[in-house]
Amino acid sequence: MKKRWFDYLWFAEIAYFSLGFFNILFAWLGLLNMMLPLAFALFGGSKAYCGRYCGRSQLFSLLGGRFGLSRHAVPPVFLRGRAFRFGFLAFFCVMFGAMLWNTALVFSGARDLQTAVTLLWTFRVPWQWAWHGGAASWAAQFAFGFYSIMLTSTILGLITMALFRPRTWCVYCPMGTATQLICRAKAAAKGQDRI
Repeated sequence: MKKRWFDYLWFAEIAYFSLGFFNILFAWLGLLNMMLPLAFALFGGSKAYCGRYCGRSQLFSLLGGRFGLSRHAVPPVFLRGRAFRFGFLAFFCVMFGAMLWNTALVFSGARDLQTAVTLLWTFRVPWQWAWHGGAASWAAQFAFGFYSIMLTSTILGLITMALFRPRTWCVYCPMGTATQLICRAKAAAKGQDRI
């Protein structure tokens, strides 16, 4: 099958983490990973982004499939269940809210910039080499927090890729769950319009 341009979007995922490693302000680009799936769902009524344009899922497919880094086992039922998926979405929203709160504290001057990335929402790793100054400290705080979220979720995705199927992350991805909710709401609204 002939490769299309979007079949190479896995490179964008690698580029994102590489650029953020050297300059944390590149972490702002990760907002595209949040906004685009929501835009596809809101305006297109589909999860086309998840199936076709998500660089992270392509990276997991490449590593787990082509390079054989996956056991290709069926994910456990609880991982695919509604309770876990919606619980993980709620947890993700709380973590995103905490990141925004920390950014607001830095913006207001109530807190100093924290030049650290938090892995798995627990381990703080100094990351000061990626901050070169020149931008507002609140913008850097947001970038450190967002990079933490993106890196943590990628680590979780890599772990579940290795243990189960390559794209197991897609089963419980918060953005996938959110877009699914939006698509269902749009479909229900269309059904209501026809009555």
